[in-house]
Amino acid sequence: MIFDLKIHSRSHLKIHVRLHTGERPYSCPVCNKAFVSSSHLESHMITHTEEKPWSCSVCEKTFVHKYSLTVHMRHHTGERPYICKKRFTMKCGLQNHIRVHTGERPFGCSICNKTFSQNNNLKSHMEIHTELKPYSCSVCNKTFSKKSYLKTHMTIHTGVKPHSCFCKKRFEAKRILQNHIRMHTEEKPYSCSFCKATFALKLQIHMRIHTGERPYSCEQCDKTFTRSSSLTAHMRIHTGEKPFECGLCGHVFALSSNLKTHMRIHTGEKPYECEQCDKTFTHSCNLQTHMRSHTGEKPYSCEQCDKTFTQLAGLTAHMRIHTGEKPYSCEQCDKTFTRSSHLQTHMRIHTGEKPYICEQVHTGEKPFECGLCGHVFALSSNLKTHMRIHTGERPYSCEQCDKTFTQLASLTAHMRVHTGEKPFECGLCGHVFALSSSLKTHMRIHTGEKPYKCEQCDKTFTQSSSLTAHMRSHTGEKPYECEQCDKTLLS
Repeated sequence: MIFDLKIHSRSHLKIHVRLHTGERPYSCPVCNKAFVSSSHLESHMITHTEEKPWSCSVCEKTFVHKYSLTVHMRHHTGERPYICKKRFTMKCGLQNHIRVHTGERPFGCSICNKTFSQNNNLKSHMEIHTELKPYSCSVCNKTFSKKSYLKTHMTIHTGVKPHSCFCKKRFEAKRILQNHIRMHTEEKPYSCSFCKATFALKLQIHMRIHTGERPYSCEQCDKTFTRSSSLTAHMRIHTGEKPFECGLCGHVFALSSNLKTHMRIHTGEKPYECEQCDKTFTHSCNLQTHMRSHTGEKPYSCEQCDKTFTQLAGLTAHMRIHTGEKPYSCEQCDKTFTRSSHLQTHMRIHTGEKPYICEQVHTGEKPFECGLCGHVFALSSNLKTHMRIHTGERPYSCEQCDKTFTQLASLTAHMRVHTGEKPFECGLCGHVFALSSSLKTHMRIHTGEKPYKCEQCDKTFTQSSSLTAHMRSHTGEKPYECEQCDKTLLS
C-alpha cells in the first residue's frame, strides 16, 4: 500500500524516513532507549527526573507530557473531540453500536443481574454459569468459554505477541495493549461511584471491596477471593506447585512476586530507602517496620499487660509468656522454647557450633559512659541495663512471687527457683546446676583452677567471694554484727 504523505520541511522528512529505516540516532544515557528525534528524547528524559511540568488548573494533578494533560482535561470539560463516523451494512449493526455512546445495556443476566449492550454478549456470558467450555487448547488441553480466550491463551505456547506499543513492548491481546497505553497517557476513565477513586482498568474488581463479593472459591478449603488470579496463586498451597524458578540458584517459588523479591539477593538491589537515615531495604514492609524506629510507633499491643510492639511477630512471641506455650522443641533433650531463635541457639550446646568469629583487635575501648556516675561500657546495651540502677526501673517481673529484675536473664535464672530446673550438668561427675556460672565455678574443683589471688600472702581461691572474705583477715574488718550480743564476725 502506498501513502501520498505530504511533509512540509526537509527536517520533518528526514525524521519520517527513520520510521521506515528503523534508525534511532538519539539514545537515552540513563536507560539506553533510542528515539528518532531529539525532541522525543528530550520528552523521554523527564521520566527519569520525575519532573511533571504540566499541571491541571482544575484539580492540580501533574503530568509528564502535555498530551497526557490534554486527555485528562476532557474529564473536567466532558469534551469528546473524536466524532464517530463508523458505517454499517445493516440497521441492527448501527443500533447495537449506538449503545456504545448512550451506555444503554438492555440485555440482563437472570442469574447475576449483569447487563450487556448486545444479546450475543449475554449468550457468551451465560456460559460462565453453565460452566460450558467448548474451546480446547490442542497443546495443554485447557478449555475456555470463548474462542477469543483460547486465541489469547495460544500465544503462551507460540510466543507470538502481535500487538505492539510505541515503547516497543509487545502484548498477546489488544485489550492488554489498550490498558498498557494508559500508563503512558495516565488516563483513568473509570470512576467509582462510592469512593470516587479512578482507574485505568474496569471497576469490576474494585467494586467488590464495597459489595463484599468474593466470587472465586477454593474447593478444598472454602476460602474465597475477589480475583481469579488470587485463587490460582492460593491453589499452589494445596498442590505444592512452585512454577517460578531462579535462574541463578535454582530456588523455586509459588508467586512471581516472590521470585522478583528473591532476585534482589543476587543483584544486591534495595529499592526502598528511608528518607531519615538513608538505610535501604529489599522489601517495602521492612521499610515500613524500620520507620517505627524513627516515629516510636508500636501498633501491636498486648491485651493482658498493655506492652506494645513494633511488629506482630514480637507480640505473638510475647503472648507465649502469658499462655506458657513453648512450640519449639529440642529433638535431643526435649527442652522447649517460645522462639525458634532460642531453640537454634540452644542446639549449639549439643553440636558445639560457635558460628560467630571475632575479627577485631580488642582495644579495650569503652565508648559508652554513664552521665550520672561516670561508669563506662563497651556496649550501649550494657549502659542501658546499668541505667536501671539509677532509675530504679525493674521491667522484668516474676508472675509467681512478684519479684522484679533489671535484666531478662536474671528473671530466667530466678524462675528456676520455682520450677526446680537445673539445665547445666557437669560432664565429669554429673552434678547439675541452675546457673551456668555455678557450673563454671564447680568445674574448678576438677581442674584445680584458682584464679583469685591475694596480693598480700599469695593465697589463691576458686571464687571471688572467698577472696573477699579472706581479705578481711588482713584488714581486720568484721562487717557482720550479732544483734543479740554485739559481737562482730568476719563472715
